[in-house]
Amino acid sequence: MKAVLEKLDQDITSSFLFRKFELSAFDAPFHFHPEFELTHIKKGEGQRYVGTQVEDFEADDLVFLGSNLPHCWISKPVPENQTVEATVVQFKRDFLGEGFLELPEMQKIKDIFTVSNAGLKISGNGKIEILTEMELLEEKDEYQKLLSLMKILGILASSNELVPIDRSFSSLKHSNNETIRFQRVFAYLIEHYREEITLKKIAEVAHLSPTSFCRYFKTITGKTFLEIINEYRIQYACQLLKKNELSVSQIAFESGFNDVPYFNKLFKKMKGVSPLGY
Repeated sequence: MKAVLEKLDQDITSSFLFRKFELSAFDAPFHFHPEFELTHIKKGEGQRYVGTQVEDFEADDLVFLGSNLPHCWISKPVPENQTVEATVVQFKRDFLGEGFLELPEMQKIKDIFTVSNAGLKISGNGKIEILTEMELLEEKDEYQKLLSLMKILGILASSNELVPIDRSFSSLKHSNNETIRFQRVFAYLIEHYREEITLKKIAEVAHLSPTSFCRYFKTITGKTFLEIINEYRIQYACQLLKKNELSVSQIAFESGFNDVPYFNKLFKKMKGVSPLGY
Protein backbone atom coordinates (compact mmCIF):
# COMPACT_ATOMS: atom_id res chain seq x y z
CA MET A 1 0.00 0.00 0.00
CA LYS A 2 1.69 3.20 -1.16
CA ALA A 3 1.09 6.51 0.58
CA VAL A 4 -0.92 8.88 -1.56
CA LEU A 5 -1.61 12.60 -1.51
CA GLU A 6 -4.97 12.54 -3.22
CA LYS A 7 -5.74 15.35 -5.65
CA LEU A 8 -9.46 15.60 -6.33
CA ASP A 9 -10.78 16.72 -9.69
CA GLN A 10 -13.18 19.53 -8.89
CA ASP A 11 -16.27 19.79 -11.07
CA ILE A 12 -16.23 23.35 -12.42
CA THR A 13 -20.05 23.39 -12.27
CA SER A 14 -20.09 22.74 -8.50
CA SER A 15 -18.33 24.10 -5.42
CA PHE A 16 -18.12 20.62 -3.88
CA LEU A 17 -17.96 16.96 -4.91
CA PHE A 18 -20.79 14.49 -4.37
CA ARG A 19 -20.05 10.92 -5.40
CA LYS A 20 -21.54 7.46 -4.99
CA PHE A 21 -19.39 4.33 -5.13
CA GLU A 22 -20.40 0.75 -5.80
CA LEU A 23 -17.26 -1.40 -5.72
CA SER A 24 -16.03 -4.94 -5.29
CA ALA A 25 -14.06 -3.73 -2.24
CA PHE A 26 -12.97 -0.65 -0.32
CA ASP A 27 -9.22 -0.84 -0.84
CA ALA A 28 -8.06 2.74 -1.50
CA PRO A 29 -4.66 3.45 0.07
CA PHE A 30 -4.17 5.39 3.28
CA HIS A 31 -4.29 8.96 1.99
CA PHE A 32 -5.04 12.58 2.79
CA HIS A 33 -6.26 15.66 0.93
CA PRO A 34 -7.00 19.31 1.78
CA GLU A 35 -10.73 18.79 1.31
CA PHE A 36 -13.10 18.04 4.20
CA GLU A 37 -14.93 14.76 3.74
CA LEU A 38 -18.28 13.35 4.83
CA THR A 39 -18.45 9.60 4.17
CA HIS A 40 -21.41 7.27 4.59
CA ILE A 41 -20.81 3.53 4.24
CA LYS A 42 -24.10 2.31 2.81
CA LYS A 43 -23.04 -1.31 2.45
CA GLY A 44 -20.01 -3.23 3.66
CA GLU A 45 -17.93 -3.85 6.78
CA GLY A 46 -14.28 -3.98 7.69
CA GLN A 47 -11.75 -1.66 9.31
CA ARG A 48 -11.60 2.13 9.21
CA TYR A 49 -8.22 3.83 9.66
CA VAL A 50 -8.21 7.50 10.67
CA GLY A 51 -4.99 9.13 11.88
CA THR A 52 -3.43 6.60 14.26
CA GLN A 53 -6.73 4.88 15.09
CA VAL A 54 -8.25 1.69 13.69
CA GLU A 55 -11.88 0.74 14.34
CA ASP A 56 -14.33 -1.75 12.89
CA PHE A 57 -16.98 -0.27 10.63
CA GLU A 58 -20.23 -1.68 9.28
CA ALA A 59 -23.12 -0.52 7.12
CA ASP A 60 -24.39 2.96 8.04
CA ASP A 61 -21.03 4.15 9.37
CA LEU A 62 -20.97 7.96 9.03
CA VAL A 63 -17.89 10.10 9.68
CA PHE A 64 -16.77 13.66 9.03
CA LEU A 65 -13.04 14.09 8.40
CA GLY A 66 -11.06 17.32 8.61
CA SER A 67 -8.62 18.70 6.09
CA ASN A 68 -5.41 16.66 5.58
CA LEU A 69 -6.46 13.95 8.04
CA PRO A 70 -5.06 10.62 6.72
CA HIS A 71 -7.66 7.88 6.34
CA CYS A 72 -8.85 4.79 4.50
CA TRP A 73 -11.46 2.05 4.70
CA ILE A 74 -10.47 -1.60 4.13
CA SER A 75 -13.50 -3.82 3.64
CA LYS A 76 -13.88 -7.50 4.35
CA PRO A 77 -14.07 -9.72 1.25
CA VAL A 78 -17.58 -10.14 -0.18
CA PRO A 79 -18.92 -12.83 -2.53
CA GLU A 80 -18.16 -12.31 -6.21
CA ASN A 81 -21.70 -11.22 -7.04
CA GLN A 82 -21.90 -8.65 -4.20
CA THR A 83 -20.54 -5.11 -3.75
CA VAL A 84 -19.76 -2.53 -1.11
CA GLU A 85 -21.28 0.96 -1.38
CA ALA A 86 -20.48 4.43 -0.10
CA THR A 87 -21.58 8.03 -0.54
CA VAL A 88 -18.94 10.75 -0.22
CA VAL A 89 -19.18 14.54 -0.05
CA GLN A 90 -15.93 16.53 -0.28
CA PHE A 91 -15.30 20.27 -0.23
CA LYS A 92 -12.58 22.78 0.48
CA ARG A 93 -12.55 25.10 3.47
CA ASP A 94 -13.24 28.07 1.21
CA PHE A 95 -15.86 26.35 -0.99
CA LEU A 96 -18.22 29.27 -0.26
CA GLY A 97 -15.57 31.83 -1.15
CA GLU A 98 -12.75 33.56 0.68
CA GLY A 99 -13.85 35.32 3.84
CA PHE A 100 -17.23 33.59 4.07
CA LEU A 101 -16.25 31.71 7.23
CA GLU A 102 -15.36 35.02 8.88
CA LEU A 103 -19.01 36.07 8.95
CA PRO A 104 -20.34 35.98 12.54
CA GLU A 105 -23.16 33.64 11.48
CA MET A 106 -20.57 31.04 10.46
CA GLN A 107 -18.78 30.76 13.81
CA LYS A 108 -20.29 27.38 14.76
CA ILE A 109 -19.42 25.90 11.36
CA LYS A 110 -15.91 27.31 11.67
CA ASP A 111 -15.68 25.60 15.07
CA ILE A 112 -16.83 22.23 13.69
CA PHE A 113 -14.16 22.46 10.99
CA THR A 114 -11.56 22.83 13.75
CA VAL A 115 -12.93 19.91 15.78
CA SER A 116 -13.03 17.71 12.66
CA ASN A 117 -9.23 17.64 12.64
CA ALA A 118 -9.65 14.62 14.95
CA GLY A 119 -12.23 12.99 12.67
CA LEU A 120 -15.80 12.71 13.97
CA LYS A 121 -18.02 9.66 14.16
CA ILE A 122 -21.66 10.78 13.85
CA SER A 123 -24.56 9.09 15.63
CA GLY A 124 -28.05 9.72 17.00
CA ASN A 125 -30.69 12.03 15.55
CA GLY A 126 -28.07 14.15 13.81
CA LYS A 127 -26.94 11.12 11.86
CA ILE A 128 -30.52 10.37 10.76
CA GLU A 129 -31.02 13.97 9.61
CA ILE A 130 -27.71 14.06 7.72
CA LEU A 131 -28.36 10.74 5.97
CA THR A 132 -31.78 12.01 4.88
CA GLU A 133 -30.17 15.08 3.31
CA MET A 134 -27.44 13.00 1.67
CA GLU A 135 -30.01 10.67 0.10
CA LEU A 136 -31.76 13.65 -1.48
CA LEU A 137 -28.60 15.27 -2.85
CA GLU A 138 -28.60 13.23 -6.05
CA GLU A 139 -32.12 14.37 -6.95
CA LYS A 140 -31.58 18.11 -6.45
CA ASP A 141 -30.36 20.82 -8.79
CA GLU A 142 -27.01 22.50 -8.08
CA TYR A 143 -28.48 25.34 -6.03
CA GLN A 144 -30.54 22.97 -3.87
CA LYS A 145 -27.48 20.73 -3.40
CA LEU A 146 -25.55 23.69 -2.01
CA LEU A 147 -28.38 24.50 0.41
CA SER A 148 -28.47 20.86 1.51
CA LEU A 149 -24.74 20.89 2.22
CA MET A 150 -25.17 24.04 4.30
CA LYS A 151 -27.98 22.33 6.19
CA ILE A 152 -25.76 19.28 6.83
CA LEU A 153 -23.01 21.53 8.21
CA GLY A 154 -25.56 23.23 10.42
CA ILE A 155 -26.68 19.86 11.79
CA LEU A 156 -23.06 18.92 12.50
CA ALA A 157 -22.40 22.25 14.19
CA SER A 158 -25.35 21.86 16.57
CA SER A 159 -24.98 18.14 17.30
CA ASN A 160 -23.83 16.82 20.68
CA GLU A 161 -23.55 13.26 19.31
CA LEU A 162 -20.16 13.54 17.64
CA VAL A 163 -17.35 11.29 18.87
CA PRO A 164 -13.72 12.32 18.11
CA ILE A 165 -11.81 9.49 16.46
CA ASP A 166 -8.17 10.52 17.00
CA ARG A 167 -7.54 13.43 19.35
CA SER A 168 -3.79 12.75 19.36
CA PHE A 169 -3.43 13.50 15.65
CA SER A 170 -5.51 16.67 15.87
CA SER A 171 -3.41 18.03 18.74
CA LEU A 172 -0.27 18.08 16.61
CA LYS A 173 0.74 20.86 14.22
CA HIS A 174 1.70 19.03 11.04
CA SER A 175 3.58 20.59 8.19
CA ASN A 176 2.77 19.08 4.80
CA ASN A 177 6.09 17.20 4.85
CA GLU A 178 5.37 15.77 8.30
CA THR A 179 1.89 14.68 7.22
CA ILE A 180 3.44 12.90 4.25
CA ARG A 181 5.94 11.15 6.56
CA PHE A 182 3.13 10.16 8.94
CA GLN A 183 1.07 8.83 6.05
CA ARG A 184 4.01 6.88 4.63
CA VAL A 185 4.63 5.19 7.99
CA PHE A 186 1.00 4.29 8.67
CA ALA A 187 0.33 3.19 5.10
CA TYR A 188 3.17 0.70 5.55
CA LEU A 189 1.81 -0.43 8.93
CA ILE A 190 -1.71 -0.92 7.57
CA GLU A 191 -0.39 -3.13 4.79
CA HIS A 192 2.15 -5.11 6.83
CA TYR A 193 1.05 -5.19 10.49
CA ARG A 194 0.23 -8.91 10.28
CA GLU A 195 3.84 -9.59 9.31
CA GLU A 196 7.04 -9.13 11.28
CA ILE A 197 8.13 -5.49 10.99
CA THR A 198 11.58 -4.68 12.32
CA LEU A 199 12.43 -1.31 13.82
CA LYS A 200 15.17 -0.95 11.21
CA LYS A 201 12.67 -1.41 8.36
CA ILE A 202 10.02 1.00 9.64
CA ALA A 203 12.71 3.59 10.42
CA GLU A 204 13.83 3.32 6.79
CA VAL A 205 10.26 3.92 5.62
CA ALA A 206 10.23 7.12 7.70
CA HIS A 207 13.74 8.12 6.48
CA LEU A 208 14.93 8.27 10.09
CA SER A 209 17.44 6.43 12.23
CA PRO A 210 15.90 3.80 14.58
CA THR A 211 16.52 6.04 17.61
CA SER A 212 15.01 9.10 15.91
CA PHE A 213 12.07 7.06 14.69
CA CYS A 214 11.20 5.84 18.20
CA ARG A 215 11.24 9.41 19.46
CA TYR A 216 9.20 10.64 16.45
CA PHE A 217 6.61 7.87 16.73
CA LYS A 218 6.10 8.39 20.47
CA THR A 219 5.67 12.13 19.88
CA ILE A 220 2.98 11.80 17.20
CA THR A 221 1.02 8.92 18.75
CA GLY A 222 1.73 9.04 22.46
CA LYS A 223 2.44 5.30 22.19
CA THR A 224 5.32 3.06 21.24
CA PHE A 225 5.58 1.43 17.84
CA LEU A 226 4.90 -1.99 19.39
CA GLU A 227 1.78 -0.71 21.15
CA ILE A 228 0.26 0.52 17.87
CA ILE A 229 1.16 -2.71 16.05
CA ASN A 230 -0.49 -4.73 18.82
CA GLU A 231 -3.63 -2.57 18.67
CA TYR A 232 -3.94 -3.23 14.93
CA ARG A 233 -3.38 -6.96 15.40
CA ILE A 234 -5.86 -7.29 18.27
CA GLN A 235 -8.50 -5.35 16.33
CA TYR A 236 -8.01 -7.69 13.38
CA ALA A 237 -8.23 -10.69 15.71
CA CYS A 238 -11.59 -9.37 16.96
CA GLN A 239 -12.93 -9.46 13.40
CA LEU A 240 -11.80 -13.06 12.99
CA LEU A 241 -13.29 -14.07 16.34
CA LYS A 242 -16.67 -12.66 15.30
CA LYS A 243 -16.66 -14.97 12.28
CA ASN A 244 -16.15 -17.98 14.57
CA GLU A 245 -14.45 -19.93 11.76
CA LEU A 246 -10.91 -20.40 13.17
CA SER A 247 -9.40 -21.64 16.41
CA VAL A 248 -7.83 -19.14 18.81
CA SER A 249 -4.34 -20.32 17.88
CA GLN A 250 -5.08 -19.92 14.16
CA ILE A 251 -6.43 -16.43 14.79
CA ALA A 252 -3.33 -15.52 16.77
CA PHE A 253 -1.06 -16.52 13.88
CA GLU A 254 -3.34 -14.90 11.26
CA SER A 255 -3.22 -11.64 13.21
CA GLY A 256 0.57 -11.55 13.33
CA PHE A 257 1.34 -13.14 16.71
CA ASN A 258 3.88 -15.96 16.91
CA ASP A 259 3.18 -16.74 20.55
CA VAL A 260 -0.36 -17.92 21.44
CA PRO A 261 -0.05 -17.51 25.25
CA TYR A 262 1.22 -13.94 24.70
CA PHE A 263 -1.71 -13.28 22.36
CA ASN A 264 -4.19 -14.56 24.97
CA LYS A 265 -2.62 -12.46 27.72
CA LEU A 266 -2.49 -9.29 25.58
CA PHE A 267 -6.03 -9.77 24.27
CA LYS A 268 -7.44 -10.03 27.81
CA LYS A 269 -5.45 -6.99 28.90
CA MET A 270 -6.73 -4.86 26.00
CA LYS A 271 -10.31 -6.15 25.73
CA GLY A 272 -11.08 -7.22 29.30
CA VAL A 273 -12.00 -10.76 28.28
CA SER A 274 -10.18 -13.76 26.85
CA PRO A 275 -10.38 -14.51 23.11
CA LEU A 276 -12.72 -17.42 23.85
CA GLY A 277 -14.97 -15.16 25.90
CA TYR A 278 -15.09 -12.38 23.30
